Amino acid sequence: MLTNSITRLRIIGFLEGASFLLLLGIAMPLKYLAGMPEMVRIVGSAHGILFLLYVLALVTAAAEFRWPLRKVGIGLVAAVLPAGPFVFDRRLREEPVSPPRATGAAA
Repeated sequence: MLTNSITRLRIIGFLEGASFLLLLGIAMPLKYLAGMPEMVRIVGSAHGILFLLYVLALVTAAAEFRWPLRKVGIGLVAAVLPAGPFVFDRRLREEPVSPPRATGAAA
């Protein structure tokens, strides 16, 4: 299932985006409206780990598939916007499943 870096990025992106929406839509209101700060600690910690994994997966995929810096920047901006990873995922669906072959003469 996690056979290539694009698939890993898409799965981690989905989890990271969902955790961000949970943090903003459920945990934060519970903290400020119901006095339950522990939810932010739990969901926030999970989101933080997933965010770091997302950035690592993004950098790995970008290096493997030789993405331009602009595309990497869009992926990073998507990570800090609510639902951003879901929008970026639409672009990733169009990516080839295997990285480009190296060009040039063999030594």
